[in-house]
Amino acid sequence: MGSVICVTGGAGFIGSHVSESLVRDGHRVLILDDLSSGRKENVPDGAELVIADIRSEAAARAIVDRGVEVLIHHAAQMDVRRSVADPRFDADVNIGGFLNLLEAARAGAVKQVIFASTGGAIYGEQDVFPADEEHPVRPLSPYGVSKLASERYLFFYNQQYGLDATCLRYANIYGPRQSPHGEAGVVAIFAHKLLADVQPTINGDGMQTRDYVFVGDVVRANLAVLGLPGFRTFNVGTGVETNVNELFDRLRSAIGSGPPADHGPAKAGEQMRSCITSALLEQELGLRIGTPFGQGIRMTADWFKEQAG
Repeated sequence: MGSVICVTGGAGFIGSHVSESLVRDGHRVLILDDLSSGRKENVPDGAELVIADIRSEAAARAIVDRGVEVLIHHAAQMDVRRSVADPRFDADVNIGGFLNLLEAARAGAVKQVIFASTGGAIYGEQDVFPADEEHPVRPLSPYGVSKLASERYLFFYNQQYGLDATCLRYANIYGPRQSPHGEAGVVAIFAHKLLADVQPTINGDGMQTRDYVFVGDVVRANLAVLGLPGFRTFNVGTGVETNVNELFDRLRSAIGSGPPADHGPAKAGEQMRSCITSALLEQELGLRIGTPFGQGIRMTADWFKEQAG
């Protein structure tokens, strides 16, 4: 029998894919999710769902009572704009909620924490492209600050209490089950609008670039670091920049229909370029992050088409 693993945010986009793989590998999976953005239908068969806010006593108690050995933390306030508008709420969920879980981990049987961090927001405006893990961290949003603070708390828990901890700094993730609602996930937003025959809007000239990584690669990264001792930080990205115009054209082509995009005003304070390398992950764990963009976009488009009926 595998480990007892808790996935917070396990009814959400990335967390549900991670949970599904863990169940398949024979682990006992506990999903902690308040369903504010996650969906019950995303919970894989064989996983236990506890509906609770990560800031609550119920969430902490579930970790201790179920004998959780590994905590994989994906639950978060992940809207960058909301973090700017309401930094206290962002910190309350992303730092306060995480500390609630870490204290439960320390009181219970948890041996390792795998933390979903950010490879875009944590580095800020980059000096080099793609950025590696040694790049200076200069977050430009409270969301990025909260992720960096969480990494620092994890280092403290590792040094003070011997808790093994791995921080995975994700690039821009896309794939099946991504929500088209809210700020995160331009691929999902475009797909949803194209299939509804609603004209999508590209902010600014569309030349801003991001590193788009397929969700399946992120799952593989989580599985690869299971049981890793010590305190480690790894980027999870492709090292390839894709601009928004190109992304839109590839997605529209994969969907096979939909209106052309309109261009609206640029978003104030938006990063122009973001791209990270996973060379360390490949060098140390032999894991290559590299589902080709065209293939990932086709799989994603097919899923959205199926959902649209």
